[in-house]
Amino acid sequence: MNKKTFYIISGFILFAALSRLLPHAYNFTPLGAIVLFGAAYFKNKKWALIVPIVALWISDLLLNNIMYSSYYEGFAWFTGGFLYIYGSIAIIAILGYYLLKKVTLGRVVGGAIGASVIFFVVSNFGVWIASPLYPLTTEGLLACYTAAIPFFHNTLGGNLVYSGVLFGAYEWMKVQYPSLQPVESQV
Repeated sequence: MNKKTFYIISGFILFAALSRLLPHAYNFTPLGAIVLFGAAYFKNKKWALIVPIVALWISDLLLNNIMYSSYYEGFAWFTGGFLYIYGSIAIIAILGYYLLKKVTLGRVVGGAIGASVIFFVVSNFGVWIASPLYPLTTEGLLACYTAAIPFFHNTLGGNLVYSGVLFGAYEWMKVQYPSLQPVESQV
Protein backbone atom coordinates (compact mmCIF):
# COMPACT_ATOMS: atom_id res chain seq x y z
CA MET A 1 0.00 0.00 0.00
CA ASN A 2 1.46 3.33 -0.94
CA LYS A 3 1.25 6.35 1.34
CA LYS A 4 -1.41 7.98 -0.81
CA THR A 5 -3.69 4.96 -0.38
CA PHE A 6 -2.95 4.85 3.35
CA TYR A 7 -3.96 8.51 3.71
CA ILE A 8 -7.12 8.06 1.64
CA ILE A 9 -8.27 5.09 3.72
CA SER A 10 -7.40 6.96 6.92
CA GLY A 11 -9.29 10.02 5.63
CA PHE A 12 -12.40 7.95 4.95
CA ILE A 13 -12.23 6.62 8.51
CA LEU A 14 -11.65 10.02 10.13
CA PHE A 15 -14.40 11.65 8.06
CA ALA A 16 -16.87 8.91 9.05
CA ALA A 17 -15.86 9.17 12.72
CA LEU A 18 -16.35 12.94 12.66
CA SER A 19 -19.85 12.42 11.25
CA ARG A 20 -20.75 11.53 14.84
CA LEU A 21 -20.77 15.29 15.47
CA LEU A 22 -23.80 15.66 13.18
CA PRO A 23 -27.28 15.20 14.64
CA HIS A 24 -28.28 11.54 14.50
CA ALA A 25 -30.49 8.97 16.19
CA TYR A 26 -29.04 7.34 19.30
CA ASN A 27 -26.40 4.74 18.34
CA PHE A 28 -26.77 5.43 14.58
CA THR A 29 -23.02 5.80 14.21
CA PRO A 30 -20.20 4.49 12.01
CA LEU A 31 -18.34 2.73 14.84
CA GLY A 32 -18.47 -0.82 13.51
CA ALA A 33 -18.30 0.25 9.87
CA ILE A 34 -15.03 2.15 10.21
CA VAL A 35 -13.38 -0.74 12.02
CA LEU A 36 -14.53 -3.21 9.36
CA PHE A 37 -13.42 -0.82 6.62
CA GLY A 38 -9.95 -0.50 8.16
CA ALA A 39 -9.68 -4.27 8.61
CA ALA A 40 -10.61 -4.83 4.97
CA TYR A 41 -8.27 -2.32 3.35
CA PHE A 42 -5.22 -1.79 5.55
CA LYS A 43 -2.79 -4.49 4.53
CA ASN A 44 -0.66 -3.86 7.63
CA LYS A 45 -3.27 -4.94 10.17
CA LYS A 46 -1.91 -2.85 13.03
CA TRP A 47 -3.34 0.18 11.20
CA ALA A 48 -6.73 -1.56 10.98
CA LEU A 49 -6.97 -1.11 14.75
CA ILE A 50 -4.89 2.02 15.37
CA VAL A 51 -6.50 4.35 12.82
CA PRO A 52 -10.15 3.62 13.77
CA ILE A 53 -9.36 3.87 17.49
CA VAL A 54 -7.58 7.21 17.05
CA ALA A 55 -10.38 8.54 14.81
CA LEU A 56 -13.06 7.50 17.31
CA TRP A 57 -11.05 8.90 20.21
CA ILE A 58 -10.75 12.26 18.39
CA SER A 59 -14.50 12.29 17.78
CA ASP A 60 -15.06 11.32 21.45
CA LEU A 61 -12.87 14.22 22.56
CA LEU A 62 -14.91 16.65 20.49
CA LEU A 63 -18.26 15.19 21.52
CA ASN A 64 -17.43 15.00 25.22
CA ASN A 65 -15.80 18.41 25.53
CA ILE A 66 -18.05 20.42 23.22
CA MET A 67 -21.45 18.82 22.85
CA TYR A 68 -21.66 16.91 26.16
CA SER A 69 -19.39 19.10 28.30
CA SER A 70 -22.14 19.71 30.85
CA TYR A 71 -21.98 16.01 31.79
CA TYR A 72 -18.29 16.17 32.72
CA GLU A 73 -16.31 18.06 35.31
CA GLY A 74 -13.36 19.54 33.46
CA PHE A 75 -11.79 18.19 30.29
CA ALA A 76 -12.82 14.61 29.47
CA TRP A 77 -10.07 12.54 27.89
CA PHE A 78 -12.20 9.39 27.68
CA THR A 79 -15.87 8.50 27.48
CA GLY A 80 -17.35 6.62 30.42
CA GLY A 81 -17.15 2.90 29.72
CA PHE A 82 -14.48 3.46 27.09
CA LEU A 83 -12.73 0.18 27.94
CA TYR A 84 -15.78 -1.79 26.83
CA ILE A 85 -16.41 0.41 23.78
CA TYR A 86 -12.81 0.22 22.61
CA GLY A 87 -12.66 -3.44 23.57
CA SER A 88 -15.57 -4.08 21.24
CA ILE A 89 -13.63 -2.24 18.53
CA ALA A 90 -10.73 -4.66 18.95
CA ILE A 91 -13.05 -7.66 18.65
CA ILE A 92 -14.74 -6.14 15.58
CA ALA A 93 -11.29 -5.62 14.02
CA ILE A 94 -10.57 -9.34 14.48
CA LEU A 95 -13.93 -10.20 12.89
CA GLY A 96 -13.18 -7.86 9.98
CA TYR A 97 -9.69 -9.22 9.50
CA TYR A 98 -10.95 -12.77 9.03
CA LEU A 99 -14.27 -12.04 7.33
CA LEU A 100 -13.15 -9.34 4.90
CA LYS A 101 -10.01 -10.87 3.42
CA LYS A 102 -12.15 -10.75 0.29
CA VAL A 103 -14.63 -7.85 0.11
CA THR A 104 -18.05 -8.91 -1.15
CA LEU A 105 -21.52 -7.51 -0.51
CA GLY A 106 -22.50 -10.53 1.59
CA ARG A 107 -19.36 -10.33 3.71
CA VAL A 108 -19.78 -6.59 4.29
CA VAL A 109 -23.42 -7.06 5.33
CA GLY A 110 -22.45 -10.01 7.55
CA GLY A 111 -19.65 -7.95 9.06
CA ALA A 112 -22.00 -5.05 9.79
CA ILE A 113 -24.45 -7.40 11.50
CA GLY A 114 -21.65 -9.11 13.43
CA ALA A 115 -20.15 -5.76 14.46
CA SER A 116 -23.55 -4.63 15.75
CA VAL A 117 -23.99 -7.77 17.83
CA ILE A 118 -20.44 -7.54 19.22
CA PHE A 119 -20.90 -3.89 20.18
CA PHE A 120 -24.29 -4.64 21.77
CA VAL A 121 -22.99 -7.56 23.83
CA VAL A 122 -19.69 -6.00 24.95
CA SER A 123 -20.81 -2.41 25.59
CA ASN A 124 -23.94 -3.42 27.48
CA PHE A 125 -21.95 -5.89 29.54
CA GLY A 126 -19.85 -2.85 30.52
CA VAL A 127 -22.99 -0.91 31.42
CA TRP A 128 -24.11 -3.80 33.62
CA ILE A 129 -20.73 -3.98 35.37
CA ALA A 130 -20.39 -0.22 35.93
CA SER A 131 -23.93 1.05 36.38
CA PRO A 132 -25.67 1.16 39.76
CA LEU A 133 -28.96 0.71 37.86
CA TYR A 134 -28.49 -3.04 37.54
CA PRO A 135 -27.65 -5.56 40.28
CA LEU A 136 -24.64 -7.75 39.53
CA THR A 137 -26.81 -10.82 39.09
CA THR A 138 -28.02 -12.82 36.12
CA GLU A 139 -31.35 -11.00 36.39
CA GLY A 140 -29.53 -7.65 36.40
CA LEU A 141 -27.55 -8.61 33.30
CA LEU A 142 -30.71 -9.70 31.50
CA ALA A 143 -32.46 -6.48 32.53
CA CYS A 144 -29.54 -4.45 31.17
CA TYR A 145 -29.59 -6.26 27.81
CA THR A 146 -33.39 -5.99 27.66
CA ALA A 147 -33.25 -2.23 28.28
CA ALA A 148 -30.72 -1.88 25.44
CA ILE A 149 -32.78 -3.69 22.80
CA PRO A 150 -34.55 -0.52 21.55
CA PHE A 151 -31.14 0.95 20.63
CA PHE A 152 -29.91 -2.10 18.72
CA HIS A 153 -31.75 -1.32 15.50
CA ASN A 154 -29.97 2.04 15.29
CA THR A 155 -26.59 0.39 15.84
CA LEU A 156 -27.39 -2.11 13.11
CA GLY A 157 -28.74 0.60 10.78
CA GLY A 158 -25.70 2.82 11.33
CA ASN A 159 -23.28 -0.02 10.63
CA LEU A 160 -25.17 -1.07 7.49
CA VAL A 161 -25.52 2.45 6.09
CA TYR A 162 -21.97 3.56 6.88
CA SER A 163 -20.55 0.26 5.62
CA GLY A 164 -22.45 0.75 2.38
CA VAL A 165 -21.13 4.28 1.99
CA LEU A 166 -17.53 3.54 2.99
CA PHE A 167 -17.09 0.28 1.09
CA GLY A 168 -19.14 1.45 -1.90
CA ALA A 169 -17.29 4.75 -2.26
CA TYR A 170 -13.88 3.15 -1.86
CA GLU A 171 -14.60 0.33 -4.32
CA TRP A 172 -15.83 2.94 -6.81
CA MET A 173 -12.62 4.94 -6.27
CA LYS A 174 -10.50 1.82 -6.83
CA VAL A 175 -12.14 1.35 -10.22
CA GLN A 176 -11.62 5.00 -11.13
CA TYR A 177 -8.04 5.15 -9.78
CA PRO A 178 -6.28 1.77 -10.13
CA SER A 179 -3.31 3.06 -8.13
CA LEU A 180 -5.49 2.57 -5.03
CA GLN A 181 -5.44 -1.20 -5.52
CA PRO A 182 -3.85 -2.75 -2.42
CA VAL A 183 -0.30 -4.06 -2.40
CA GLU A 184 1.83 -5.05 0.57
CA SER A 185 2.93 -2.10 2.65
CA GLN A 186 5.83 -0.62 4.49
CA VAL A 187 3.47 1.97 6.06
